Amino acid sequence: MSANSSGLYILLVSVHGLIRGKNLELGRDADTGGQTKYVVELATTLAKHPEVARVDLVTRLIDDPKVSSDYAQPVEKLSDKAQIIRLACGPRRYLRKEVLWPHLDTFADELLRYIRKIGSIPNVIHTHYADAGYVGCRVAGWLGTPLVHTGHSLGRVKQQRLLEQGTKPETIEEHFHISTRIEAEEITLSGAALVVASTYQEIEEQYSVYDQYQPQRMVVIPPGVTLEQFYPAPENWSNPPIYQQLQRFLKEPQKPMITAISRPAIRKNVNRLIKAFGEDPELRQLANLVVVLGQREDISTMESGPRQVFSEIFQLIDRYDLYGHIAYPKHHTSSDVPDLYRLTAKTRGVFINPALTEPFGLTLIEATACGVPIIATSDGGPKDIIAACQNGLLIDPLDIQDIQNALRQALTDTQQWQTWSSNGLANVRQSFSWESHVEHYLEKVRLFPQQKVQSLLSPVRGFPRGDRPNWKIPETNHLPTADRFLITEIDNTLLGDQEALHKLIVRIRQEGHTTGVGIATGRNLESTLNMLEEWQFPMPDLLITSTGSEIYYGPKIVTDTSWQKHISYNWQPVSIRAAMRNLPGLELQPPEAQSKFKISYFVDPDKAPSYREIIRHLRQQQLPVKGIFSHNMYLDIVPFRASKGDALRYVALKWGLPVKRFLVAGASGNDESMLAGNTLAVVVGNYSKEIHKLHDYPQIYFARGRYAWGILEALDHYDFFGNLSVTQPEPEPEMVAV
Repeated sequence: MSANSSGLYILLVSVHGLIRGKNLELGRDADTGGQTKYVVELATTLAKHPEVARVDLVTRLIDDPKVSSDYAQPVEKLSDKAQIIRLACGPRRYLRKEVLWPHLDTFADELLRYIRKIGSIPNVIHTHYADAGYVGCRVAGWLGTPLVHTGHSLGRVKQQRLLEQGTKPETIEEHFHISTRIEAEEITLSGAALVVASTYQEIEEQYSVYDQYQPQRMVVIPPGVTLEQFYPAPENWSNPPIYQQLQRFLKEPQKPMITAISRPAIRKNVNRLIKAFGEDPELRQLANLVVVLGQREDISTMESGPRQVFSEIFQLIDRYDLYGHIAYPKHHTSSDVPDLYRLTAKTRGVFINPALTEPFGLTLIEATACGVPIIATSDGGPKDIIAACQNGLLIDPLDIQDIQNALRQALTDTQQWQTWSSNGLANVRQSFSWESHVEHYLEKVRLFPQQKVQSLLSPVRGFPRGDRPNWKIPETNHLPTADRFLITEIDNTLLGDQEALHKLIVRIRQEGHTTGVGIATGRNLESTLNMLEEWQFPMPDLLITSTGSEIYYGPKIVTDTSWQKHISYNWQPVSIRAAMRNLPGLELQPPEAQSKFKISYFVDPDKAPSYREIIRHLRQQQLPVKGIFSHNMYLDIVPFRASKGDALRYVALKWGLPVKRFLVAGASGNDESMLAGNTLAVVVGNYSKEIHKLHDYPQIYFARGRYAWGILEALDHYDFFGNLSVTQPEPEPEMVAV
């Protein structure tokens, strides 16, 4: 499969969940729901369009005996132009999305390696959910490619609703890592060229609570449905296989069905639906209730959220003595779902989605396409769907009487039922097919300045506004001859112990014949060179200075001007200084500490706002930046695209050397971006406390030795001058249950 100049190459990223081309395990857990179906169907429909040459849907490779071996296949073909690409990221076992954060830097590196391997830069990178947004924002920034993002659900909204339900903030943080997720969403919104939302409510009420809210970059494109599977039951249609399962539960299975299909999540509010049904004798007389909540075996082995949902459901069934009136099958196949809709229509029943919040609600469209009237929560997607299709009622999901009244009307007003059914069938294909979604999507993508799909080895220009990296290798540089690289911070890492430094220099000379040496520091170029001369360290092959905002190649100290053009996008130093001027506890460092793309401050932690509050303040002024806080007293503000880690990966990509062949050494917070990911990393023994959190990262070695002694220790740990292998396995982090 290749991307060529005759069409678009679109790369979709969806990190979590169980994603495969057929027989999606929808409802297996909280991570395998509508999003997994959305991205597969988007990929396949995009590939059918004549303007599209190639679609890659990139996700995480999972090699776990507890799940299907399908998820361990590196490549799965969806069609002639579309495929699922699975990249190794973290432990081989299946992990829920909340514990994937420490592994996402690795995923970004693997994605960059994959793009380089195929030799073509995507025209568009489209990310799904916050975790993929974090990955895609970095990779798109490295390549200068437009980033499109779909949130699916939003962390700030989830946090607020959990707080309203009485969940303690520390519990939310522990279970959902919500602050990490929100930060990733802010970063993604800052870097995205386009945000695709499902509803206007999502833009106006949900995204608007973010500091990086930019509605001019947002567009509503409702998701589609693969309508080939969803259609009304033909005449003389016989009862499907799922009907036999329902008969096991129901005394009078021929009665109208009130059907609900969702994951067993608390926010889906199925318990309140059962309570409404149980407390209304007329409803129990009129209809059966059918709730399909994914797959289950033994609920005692489930995570706490789904286990709580099922426990409450079984208690309610017993309390209201609903045996014979409610069906709750343990298993169903993907082909059973459209049959359930058709069965609901055949019995002249109704489909209900009583969720507390519903960003979109694909099941509502599926039911509509099968001729079923719908009742749904008055939130998000259902409002738009019912407005477009005129096929049902909106309810207050917290009002049991409102739920009962809506169900009663749908089940007793025969003429209204028929009108809703006919309206839905007439309108759903016009508004909610995948074909219409893709047409609208490509209309927006066409507005990006498009190039032919480029080889990674040719100089190209791209979106947004800045230059793409200049891939041409300067003849004056020694980088092409190195097959591995040692990159180290100066302060408190390379320098600090003269004996250790001398031993390191001797060892590099004796053993590092194919090793390149680089510096990555917060210091500016002049200060860096002065320090290296003072300590008699040989001129490095590579200098990353001013906290990743400048790159130079030695020994002639050639400036990488394309990197400066690349990071200059939306950099507003005058406005940044003005916005920071009135914040207490901050003092600009001397002029020699400043540079064109770095603004440095001293921080008094007793008087200044927190680091997170400072960055949020800048974002609220529409100033997208990165902040690097180190030693509990220094703050560097750099362009959104700049950091030591970003600069290192730019260099690795530019020179064609995998990041797995870079040994990076650091000791403070401003080293974090280069230590995380697929690099070989060492934190020397005299590290600052703000970097202690990296102990959770499985691929970072914490040395006992201080200063250059720690680097020498890491050379042995990684067999750096030999086979570049870790000499002792790192333990995998345990998965935390919710």
